[in-house]
Amino acid sequence: MGSVNEPTPRSPRDVTRARLIEVAAELLATEGPDAVTTRSVALAAGVQAPSIYRLFGDKTALLDAVAEYGFEAYLAQKPPVDDGNTDPVVALRAGWDLHIGFGLANPALFRLMNTTTPAPGRPSAAETGGQVLSRRVLRVARAGRLRVPEHRAVELIRAAGTGVVFILIDQPAATRDETLADLAWNAVCTTILTGTHPTEPTTPAAAAITLRAALPDLPALSPNERALLGDWLHRIADA
Repeated sequence: MGSVNEPTPRSPRDVTRARLIEVAAELLATEGPDAVTTRSVALAAGVQAPSIYRLFGDKTALLDAVAEYGFEAYLAQKPPVDDGNTDPVVALRAGWDLHIGFGLANPALFRLMNTTTPAPGRPSAAETGGQVLSRRVLRVARAGRLRVPEHRAVELIRAAGTGVVFILIDQPAATRDETLADLAWNAVCTTILTGTHPTEPTTPAAAAITLRAALPDLPALSPNERALLGDWLHRIADA
């Protein structure tokens, strides 16, 4: 009798599907987007071309699966969010560095991941990645270090990080501006974090953001009171 911890055996269909995704990702990395055709993928995977249509429907769906595969590989590299021993801003910077490093190491895959619309009706690994970033930003807010609303901080970090990678992967490797990612991070920090200026006073908005992040930990308030206070704090933070 097998152990309850043994992984569930994959069906031949699942094995073939995974193989096609891995082959397509490899072709994308080594030969570029134009090399990823149904014929070339099928040939490299040792299957008939109709298998791709049976398993994915068309080439677009295959590329969607490759993008999802890329996000899963990206997320597998991320450290746990709730590491109480790590300064939340340091953890946020580590996530930024991982994002930049992954993009530079996998330029074609990164571009596909960030230009593909997720299939409707199911959560994607990209959404999971956004949730991880949101939880990291929440830790910064709870530490009293966030000067803008959480959703704005998340959107700015994502826009700046992905934009920087796109710029860098378009530059020739020999003349690539290696300082651009650090400059962008410093600009993001100046915008979203408190304490980036030595004599900077605490603003009402920053205080509201910190208190709003701590609302779930205020048992003295009823759920209705927390909801009302949360609405007030949201309005102060966004003012």
